[in-house]
Amino acid sequence: MEKAYMEKYNQWLMDPFIDDETKTELKSISGNEAEIEDRFYKELEFGTAGLRGIMGAGTNRMNKYIVAKATQGLADYINAFFEILMKHREEKEEELCEASGHDCSKCGGCSEEMVPGVAIAYDSRHHSEEFSEIAASVLNANGIRTYVFENLRPTPELSFTIRHLGCVAGINITSSHNPAEYNGYKVYWADGAQITAPHDENITACIRNVQNFSNPKRMEKKEAISKELYVSIGRITDEAYMNKVSEQVKEPSLMKQMARDITVAYTPLHGAGITIIPELLHRFGIDNLYIVKEQEKPDGDFPTVEFPNPEMPTAFQLVDELGQKVKADLMIATDPDSDRIGVHVRDEEGKYHELSGNVLGCLVCEYELERLKAQGKIPADGYVIRSIVSSRLFDRIAKAHGVEVREVLTGFKNIGAEMFKSEVTKDGTCILAYEESYGYLVGDYARDKDACVTALILCEMCAYYKYEDMTLWDAVCEMYEKYGYEEEKTVSITRKGINGLEEISNIMTEMRKNPPAVIGGYEVKRMVDYEQSELTGLPKSNVLFFQLEGGWVCVRPSGTEPKIKYYFGVTEELSKATDKIQLLEEDFVK
Repeated sequence: MEKAYMEKYNQWLMDPFIDDETKTELKSISGNEAEIEDRFYKELEFGTAGLRGIMGAGTNRMNKYIVAKATQGLADYINAFFEILMKHREEKEEELCEASGHDCSKCGGCSEEMVPGVAIAYDSRHHSEEFSEIAASVLNANGIRTYVFENLRPTPELSFTIRHLGCVAGINITSSHNPAEYNGYKVYWADGAQITAPHDENITACIRNVQNFSNPKRMEKKEAISKELYVSIGRITDEAYMNKVSEQVKEPSLMKQMARDITVAYTPLHGAGITIIPELLHRFGIDNLYIVKEQEKPDGDFPTVEFPNPEMPTAFQLVDELGQKVKADLMIATDPDSDRIGVHVRDEEGKYHELSGNVLGCLVCEYELERLKAQGKIPADGYVIRSIVSSRLFDRIAKAHGVEVREVLTGFKNIGAEMFKSEVTKDGTCILAYEESYGYLVGDYARDKDACVTALILCEMCAYYKYEDMTLWDAVCEMYEKYGYEEEKTVSITRKGINGLEEISNIMTEMRKNPPAVIGGYEVKRMVDYEQSELTGLPKSNVLFFQLEGGWVCVRPSGTEPKIKYYFGVTEELSKATDKIQLLEEDFVK
């Protein structure tokens, strides 16, 4: 009997709907059973907010057939959801729209003639533009209007645009910071955040109902334009987005006054940040901006870096060289879709220091709350958000300013969900949010992490502290003096292939059965299993948290990659913190 993956492989070779180029690629792996198995042993799953995988032919790859099928499922869900809204519009129009995240003020009020809209963006990865056009074609054929960016744009601009244009959803073709062979398909809902329950489960069910790759409807772009279903957007939307980002600057006059004294080295790592960040900084007079020429042009091959990820020290090699050459105060790197940002800062002696995701999150929190306090503008109901694996120093800073800290599960979609919930219930004003994986948002104009606003705020901070005769590194040291030292570390272990996910699942199962009583010589005071949601107050999640004396350990599988992640945090004096982290890591990971 033929194996299931070989049967699917042969079906693709025989299917008249599959084009010749795809079949040629498949024929090139004939006889390589391991490769065929990896490409066809399953269908690429619609997971955390969408699809992500290696590009290529096959059911377990990112390609135009997978994108079209996913979009048909999304279109079916949008139309069904929209139909429900229309049926009830007369009796509960305002309440229903508010609950769905749709803003009636953007469309002039719900009506029978109203057409659901979806904003579409993409980054510099191979096939990103092609996949965005396929998604638009399928949506248009299903009667859904698409607002498609004329070329690549940062992820946070898409998040902003969904709300700005009153769209019911958004699609972003990106694989964030993954290696060059990957691409992805993220889905956002009307609130501007990546989809959460129940939308994620319902969309997944709709995609499964699309039985064949030939089922998705398609409409030619020319026809869609003539029917006003395909709308190209660009500069006007950019202006609206940049204006909102610019509003987050707390000391605009001081920033412009000090701008000529600030030098910044920047790399977009061949990605979308180049479309927005330089212009944003120039608006505030940051003209001593030096961009890494080798990484300035968008390029899906990412030829100068193995991983276009600002969390990786190797991603900083070229911007470090440029920064040292021009004596930059700041070195900044953003990932291909410009939602993550990494930073190196210069001290008084000319030495550069990397700021971890946690350090930068805490430093931004300290600056923002200090400036708001000085101006008497901290909202009475103001709150800040962090993920469960982020620094507890953040909490001490917020509480010192009388600001509530809200804790959410890992992933910025959960931060977005918390912001939406408080917006609907009118329960608080979000000041800023962050997660340790280099993701930050200042303000509430978007519902995803934003490297563009973070780059701008960093320059403002640099200007402010320089005015105070301080460097950003001085500000870090002062923060520790005020609130105490804390150190964190994240360790990721990759398990690829067919058996990888099973191995990761077994690790979590075994840890639940036999939880450690001692880690690195420190007694476990409490274990929290986030699959027991009644104990945490948060949605169920495959996460384990261990509270220690003066520290903590957290473990969870990645929601987007074949990895298991270990997080360590210690509250300890500087001279002992690194040793304690190392002890925890060595004992726990083994």
